[in-house]
Amino acid sequence: MSGYSCLSLPYKQIIADRLQFQAQKLDRRILSTSSSAKWDARTSHDPHHTNDYYVKCMMGGVLSCGLTHLAVTPLDVAKCNMQVDPTKYKGLVGTIKTIIKEEGSGALFKGWLPTLLGYSAQGCFKFGLYEFFKDFYSNLAGEENAHKYRGIIFLVGSASAEVFADIALCPMEMVKVKVQTSAAGTFPTGTGAAIAAMRADPTSKFPFGSVVPLWSRQIPYTMAKFFFFEMVKEAFYERVFTEPKESYGKSTHLSITFASGYIAGVACAIVSHPADTVVSKMSKSTKSAGEILSELGFKGVWGGLGTRIVMIGTLTGLQWWIYDSFKTAIGLGIQAKKV
Repeated sequence: MSGYSCLSLPYKQIIADRLQFQAQKLDRRILSTSSSAKWDARTSHDPHHTNDYYVKCMMGGVLSCGLTHLAVTPLDVAKCNMQVDPTKYKGLVGTIKTIIKEEGSGALFKGWLPTLLGYSAQGCFKFGLYEFFKDFYSNLAGEENAHKYRGIIFLVGSASAEVFADIALCPMEMVKVKVQTSAAGTFPTGTGAAIAAMRADPTSKFPFGSVVPLWSRQIPYTMAKFFFFEMVKEAFYERVFTEPKESYGKSTHLSITFASGYIAGVACAIVSHPADTVVSKMSKSTKSAGEILSELGFKGVWGGLGTRIVMIGTLTGLQWWIYDSFKTAIGLGIQAKKV
């Protein structure tokens, strides 16, 4: 006869109750563990956000930022000169005419190579790391809070990504601005020669001398860019295109993407313009960002804003369009209706 069967009924009941209690505790622990591990931002998407997904998003970012900034190089040349010498360069059309008259039409594409290289590197980290950090912070917040506070996650995720993106951009941005704002014959226009000249000049602070002003310009810009894009796009689908997303064709989705990006770009241009003016001024001066900002005053930092709104609005809309087009082409976008 077993030891358990020899026990009196009260003791058997005590042991049974104790075993049941332990079993309930174990069940709760298992349920708690499984529920906390059940949701993962990376696997809550279709397709899942694997490392391969992030790498593909980096590739999309290279195309998105590199090609668009290259395309608007003439506007960028005009904008930088208007910021550096507002007395001489007062309007977009007049600035372009003056540059062509003094240096030829080719001058509108000065700095195209550092523009392509720098902004391709920036786009790689901007878009790829944004997707990574968005998932990272969502997992820290948990499923319910990730949705409830998604706006904050958009802001923090984009800011985190831009810190690294600007470090990648900084050397070529310094070269680009110096080449674009230097008078003809005063500074090399070739990328290799320009880099050599800047490295030989200790006052240029190359290659990371303007990273802090870049952060002050690009981090608010990128926060606005991603936050407004996400929220405007969400509003389009909630209030205008209210049918299931899969019921719309690819062209509709990409049109929504471009419109959302353009609206976000206007907000970006306004938010980041003062710092952009300071960065342009630094290329023609040995003064610190703080000294330049003090000299310009509140009114002085807004020179060339109209041109930049046109440039950045178009640029941002095209960036999101290229990025989503690339993702759609390789099967990472919304599964749209075939038309």
